[in-house]
Amino acid sequence: MRLHYKLIIFISVLILIVSSVFEIVSQEMFLKNLKHEKGLKALAISQTVANMPEIREAFSNAKPSDSIQPIVEKIRKEVGAEFIVVGNKNEVRYSHPNPLLIGRKMVGGDNDKVFRGQEIVSESTGTLGPSLRGKTPIFDDKGNVIGVVSVGYLIEDIDHEAKAFSKKLLKNSIVILILGIGAAFFISFNIKKSIFGLEPKEIGRMYKEKHAILESIHEGIIAIDEYGEITVVNENAHKVLSIPNNIKLRGLKIEEVLHNSHLKKVVETGEPIYDLEFLINEKMVIINCIPIIGVDSKIVGAVTTFREKSELNKLLNELSQIKAYSEGLRAQAHEYSNKLHTILGLIQLESYQEAIELISKESNITQNIIHFIMEEISDPVVAGLLLGKISLANELKVDFNIDYNSSFVNVPKEVNREDLITIIGNLLNNAFDAVLETNKSEKFVSLFLTDLGDDLVIEIEDNANGIPDELIDEIFEYGVTSKDQSHNSGIGLHLVQRLLHKLNGQITFHSNEHGGTTFIVAIPKRQKESNGYDEKEFYRSVNC
Repeated sequence: MRLHYKLIIFISVLILIVSSVFEIVSQEMFLKNLKHEKGLKALAISQTVANMPEIREAFSNAKPSDSIQPIVEKIRKEVGAEFIVVGNKNEVRYSHPNPLLIGRKMVGGDNDKVFRGQEIVSESTGTLGPSLRGKTPIFDDKGNVIGVVSVGYLIEDIDHEAKAFSKKLLKNSIVILILGIGAAFFISFNIKKSIFGLEPKEIGRMYKEKHAILESIHEGIIAIDEYGEITVVNENAHKVLSIPNNIKLRGLKIEEVLHNSHLKKVVETGEPIYDLEFLINEKMVIINCIPIIGVDSKIVGAVTTFREKSELNKLLNELSQIKAYSEGLRAQAHEYSNKLHTILGLIQLESYQEAIELISKESNITQNIIHFIMEEISDPVVAGLLLGKISLANELKVDFNIDYNSSFVNVPKEVNREDLITIIGNLLNNAFDAVLETNKSEKFVSLFLTDLGDDLVIEIEDNANGIPDELIDEIFEYGVTSKDQSHNSGIGLHLVQRLLHKLNGQITFHSNEHGGTTFIVAIPKRQKESNGYDEKEFYRSVNC
């Protein structure tokens, strides 16, 4: 049975039980209170009658009933009592609703206490049936008991009044039950809507799935409600925040854990935040914040994911290397495809000698380049980058020369390889782009690498048009470029300078005799333990 049906049945049965219990208890209380009120009323009437002078004086008459019967019958009809009986000390009646019973002995057997001077309320059976009676003694002038006044209401009438109340109560209970069943449908519908129509088993399974997903994600995750209290936090969030797992974060205000986390702002505005760089415990992280929308389209909270920038940078560097290799392979494949077509054409023309000479020439050039790079550029990452750039230059029709006096076999392990190839790759790419924008028939770029001495020296020269005078002082600033702004340029040199700052290196440039620009990079082989590199400032400047 589905959840909303269970809720309807459960709530309806609950209301039925409560209504039934309420009706029974109310009926019992009503009957009890009714008897109590009737008893007090009967007693009050009997007190009034017993204290009437006419009644006491009538006891001295030869035939008291002639005086007493008219008086009490009038009173009985006015107050609505079933009977008012006045009797003497021998329990002989002087009045009764049925005149035929006057002069006969009273029935009930409950006058003993009254004749001892007490006022009582009792329930007994008389000539008219079971009744509730109020009895008061009649005293003479000397204070002696001379008779009794008994005022009564039939139990049958009291029960009839109680049944009338029960019927009315039953009608009200039926109305309450109907309203309760309607409320059960309404509550069931809203609960179903609030849990997206899911069943308890489905919710339990989704909770387990959510927990497994949260713990399997590499990013730290924190969710808050509309009041800013943390509702969800995973293990990686503890790790990034450097908070032990045994410290409970749920229920805490987000400001107590993450200052300026932007989560409260997202809850207030409903505007998501993507790829925001943020400093947490001296760690630069990238955070994303999105609002949580409830079933009624109201914002009920927000969730943020964050991951250390260093991890993403590592992935980006690896991706950059793969991209560089793929570009190199593509360019090499294109270059060799052209040469193979040339060789095929020579063979079809039966110019076998020319084909042999071309093959030998290309083989010698390739072997010489590979041999030189393998001998003088021992680092495989740098060597692979240069081979790719050679193939790219051939495809772009750029004369790319590596100085044969270059030597890069003694690169210390302390120098980060990813940073090194990023520096070389960006400078070469800038040089290629610069010469391609010129109208010169000969376009060349040269590279010189040396590890002699205390520094790694990288020198890149081109014969482009040089750097405009107005950009010389700001060429390393973010977004500054002499190229077309539509190509997302103006980042490479800025990144190079920042990475050199990290490596304690420096970069200079000057115009050369070819009209182009020469960039010279120097990186100390021995890296200091702390170079004052402000990663926070670096990422702020990159994203300004």
